[in-house]
Amino acid sequence: MAGSAEIIATGIYFGEAPRWRGDRLWFSDFFAHTVYSVGGDHVLRPELVVPGDGRPSGLGWLPDGRLLVVSMLDRTVLRREPDGAVVTHADLSALAEYHCNDMVVDAAGRAYVGNFGFDLDHAIRTETVTQLLHERMATLVRVDPDGSVHVAARDMKFPNGAVITPDGRTLIVAETLGQTLTAFTIGEDGSLHDRRVWADLGGRAPDGICLDADGDIWVANPLAPEAFLVAEDGGVVDVVDTGDPCFACTLGGPDGRTLYCLTAPHSLADVAAREALGALRAVTVDTPGAGSP
Repeated sequence: MAGSAEIIATGIYFGEAPRWRGDRLWFSDFFAHTVYSVGGDHVLRPELVVPGDGRPSGLGWLPDGRLLVVSMLDRTVLRREPDGAVVTHADLSALAEYHCNDMVVDAAGRAYVGNFGFDLDHAIRTETVTQLLHERMATLVRVDPDGSVHVAARDMKFPNGAVITPDGRTLIVAETLGQTLTAFTIGEDGSLHDRRVWADLGGRAPDGICLDADGDIWVANPLAPEAFLVAEDGGVVDVVDTGDPCFACTLGGPDGRTLYCLTAPHSLADVAAREALGALRAVTVDTPGAGSP
């Protein structure tokens, strides 16, 4: 077993969408309205401040290196130009039912973006677990490199973290309220086909996910202080103690074997935004990362 993830950086309100790129880890902080990167010194370096009252989430890069950032509240994907200007890459408001969240970008620059589907914070406070698990559906949106938006998949239970296999042929999406990892075959044009259950998580809720070179998937559990490694048959291969609930994870580091986990004691926006109690944690695992992100 991999053991416990140790804190390597603090001062984070609510971290999301960790991505390893070059020699640094990148991630968003919802309530600092900032995208950070972290190097070997474990110091947070601001890379982009989302304009206005924007709340950044999913991250990715176009083939030419331009950064894409999900802006949750206005349901857009932003793009940072080479001169540093931040522009709207795509407007998802006509397709996304509620706040946009995580995103994965493929080698061609196509982005797959999930959304909450409903007011999650209000539902957590007012509804039963049964209502949360079985009510509203959301649309997974595909954004092509030209910024055009398309329905990728309908009727998903809170499409959240996502990965693309190294061959570029399979997209796997965490359905948080479905408690499953759902796979699709990716067509030449980016369309999704052959929807299927990749892994039934047996009551665990998946948030952020990342793929390893053995074909297993690390899953951040927002309802428990853990990240767990699951095989395609749903069997749990390994578990890491993350101290606080874990909302996102990725594999990176010089050899790809560092599992980075973003944790926070709370997910409710009005609570998490009050004080920077979140953390970036890390632990060494046996198998390096693979695929995207």
